[in-house]
Amino acid sequence: MNAEIEILEVAPRDGLQNEKTILATEDKVELVERAVRAGARRIEVTSFVNPARVPQMADADELMTALPRHEGVRYAGLVMNRRGLDRALARNVDEIDVVVVATDTFCQRNQGMSTAEACETAAELVAEARAAGVSSTITVGASFGCPFEGEVPTDRLREVVQRVVDAGADELALADTIGVAVPSDVKARLGLARELAGSDMPLRVHLHDTRHTGVANAVAAVESGVATLDASIGGAGGCPFAPNATGNVATEDLVWQLERDGVRTGIAVAALVEISRWLEGVLGRRLEGYLYRAANWPA
Repeated sequence: MNAEIEILEVAPRDGLQNEKTILATEDKVELVERAVRAGARRIEVTSFVNPARVPQMADADELMTALPRHEGVRYAGLVMNRRGLDRALARNVDEIDVVVVATDTFCQRNQGMSTAEACETAAELVAEARAAGVSSTITVGASFGCPFEGEVPTDRLREVVQRVVDAGADELALADTIGVAVPSDVKARLGLARELAGSDMPLRVHLHDTRHTGVANAVAAVESGVATLDASIGGAGGCPFAPNATGNVATEDLVWQLERDGVRTGIAVAALVEISRWLEGVLGRRLEGYLYRAANWPA
């Protein structure tokens, strides 16, 4: 197991995109600033998408303008098309994340195109970002299961991941968008991704805790050699286009587990607990994480 792992904090984007309460821009800035003070150094702060489809992200441009910059902290933005990329580049994002959903039905609902078309679009966006000096990740959504088509066969995932690798992004991520993976799935599919991506491309996983397997899957991913894990403060999150896709794995739950296992993250658990309590108050609802309710241990 790696002695150190990077956590990509996704609460400001994936954590908020499915919330009924739409946070004010200043509250989003506060969330990011609190995450930075806790030790987060890579944060997905927003998505540059159609506000009619995801109104929670309608202030993406204003948010990027308002965010203070910190040495060593990278801000990522999700983009789906050229217009989104142009907006992201204009606001000086440090990196972009592009999504390709592994099944056609889900990809059509999520992005309005087939998986093959999404792969072509991703390749174009990656090339444009590289020309602008911005790094990129392509995330393969529904890598472990689809809410509409069910199981995603290994051969299908192989086909999609190969096209994604050929697109030339700086990083490849596999996403358990609806939280159906178990540790054996994670190890097997990360093994497939490593086989296709080679030894040089960093691998990342994006996990949801829908069926309470998120932390176990994260440990399996670390044991499989991933460089980065996505997590969301308080376990907030979900996909607006996937039925019953509840929250991401909670950052504080994940960091507590990893630190107890001797894996360094550079993020303070006690600070994460306090942020989760604050975020619960701002959103006006109970969050999905466990540690912030049980409290850190030992104190």
